[in-house]
Amino acid sequence: SADGSSNRRKGLQLNILFQCFFSFFSRLGVLGKMKRVFFWILIIYVSIPCIIKLVPSIQAKLVFLNFVRMPYFIDLKRPLDQGLNHTHNFYLEPEVGQRVGVWHTVPAHMWREAQGKDGAWYNAELNSAHAVILYLHGNAGTRGGDHRVQLYKVLSSLGYHVITFDYRGWGDSDGSPSEGGMTSDALFMYDWLKQKLDRRPLYIWGHSLGTGVATNLVRRLCDRGAPPDALVLESPFTNIREEAKSHPFSMVYRFLPGFDWFFLDSITANNIRFASDENVHHISCPVLILHAEDDSVVPFHLGKKLFDAASQSKSLSGHKVQFVPFASSLAYKHKFIYRSPELPNILSNFLGSAHPVAQ
Repeated sequence: SADGSSNRRKGLQLNILFQCFFSFFSRLGVLGKMKRVFFWILIIYVSIPCIIKLVPSIQAKLVFLNFVRMPYFIDLKRPLDQGLNHTHNFYLEPEVGQRVGVWHTVPAHMWREAQGKDGAWYNAELNSAHAVILYLHGNAGTRGGDHRVQLYKVLSSLGYHVITFDYRGWGDSDGSPSEGGMTSDALFMYDWLKQKLDRRPLYIWGHSLGTGVATNLVRRLCDRGAPPDALVLESPFTNIREEAKSHPFSMVYRFLPGFDWFFLDSITANNIRFASDENVHHISCPVLILHAEDDSVVPFHLGKKLFDAASQSKSLSGHKVQFVPFASSLAYKHKFIYRSPELPNILSNFLGSAHPVAQ
């Protein structure tokens, strides 16, 4: 009937009106939730710079990242577990009561002879006819980090002894990290090695944050008139302020008014500088810089800028200073330059001697 049809239309209209009414208030609820989420994100965003400014030690921890131990659950006393069957683990004391963990990897062709040998044998082999590389790793992780282990294997296969260690506060080493402490540990390790070597070449290799330690170390050595045979800087930066400003973690704050005051001054307040761009003006030994164009952690332009500074250094006049870029298409990024098949030739040409062939 007409009345029934009219009632159905009214019912349908009421139902549509009710759905619109419910949908409107539902949207208000979602918007309200979104506003609350946005509000808390804004509070956190504003709070982080304030907290870092009030507690500068937090910024130091973010620079060193020594509390990030990757891979987890590895036993640093057993380098064999990481595929290093020709590596000896031991401990030294740069200062009384301050123990640091050290690995010594002999040239790969000696792996059979190395089986079952003790520390005395490894020490004696430092007097063999093979050059030694003191490797200074970057922040986070330990001397057992996978990309580091892979580099030890490459250098070992080229006939080098590789000595690496965890700075105080890293891995199973005692103490707390600081720029001064890291540099002191590196100087102690260099002197310890130099005493054991019979005029064998001793090269220093730094990676990432370790490049800052390396230039600090070499500057000290040059100041006392005893430079190393060569310095290799892998993925280096100019100084810690420029690196912090370029780091991807700083992206969300980089354009914040007062960024330098909140973040960079907090780093300086911890006496952290790693001023490689200053150090190169006090270094007098061959310098090789390796950098991948697709490095997002330490941008390529910082490595190039450091090379430009080194090229103009009066103290480096007469010494070989070389910059080797790696194309983005190779995807070596920040820590995979060891994969380059050109690396053996690069090192051989730079260091001026052919590498022993692994047997």
